[in-house]
Amino acid sequence: MSKVVLSYSGGLDTTVCIPLLKEKYGFDEVVTVTVDIGQPEDEIRKAEERGKKYADKHYTIDAKREYVDLLFKLIKANGEYEGYVLGTALARPLIAEKVVEVAKKENADAIAHGCTGKGNDQLRFENVFYQYGFKVIAPMRELNLTREWEIEYAKQHGIDVPATKDKPY
Repeated sequence: MSKVVLSYSGGLDTTVCIPLLKEKYGFDEVVTVTVDIGQPEDEIRKAEERGKKYADKHYTIDAKREYVDLLFKLIKANGEYEGYVLGTALARPLIAEKVVEVAKKENADAIAHGCTGKGNDQLRFENVFYQYGFKVIAPMRELNLTREWEIEYAKQHGIDVPATKDKPY
């Protein structure tokens, strides 16, 4: 039985990834992982609800303390780029490490994420996943999905996400 662990935010992209990982990639089981680094409680709660509803298994990991420890180091180092504090860039490897911990515990065959081909988030996640020898699946990038397609797919699969064609975000 093949198993994939999905780094899960609870938004449209990662929620659509759950059935896609079974349909398009042939996984038997999808385990979602939401890592709480201090997002609004409502976002974490919604991610947890959706993860439990649509995935075979869901984990929510509290990493706020570890993230704060990293942020203190970032502040001490004056960690910014062109006026932008690198807090998000710092969060991604921590999130990835927590996802890897679950993937090891679950004896997963692969790890997936919902990053598109834009930006550096995908690299920050994948570098950690590859470091531990996991196969990496990136449905959003690999299948070149659009928001419109995702919204329609979600509707066809009974996935309740707040995005609509009129309000895709």
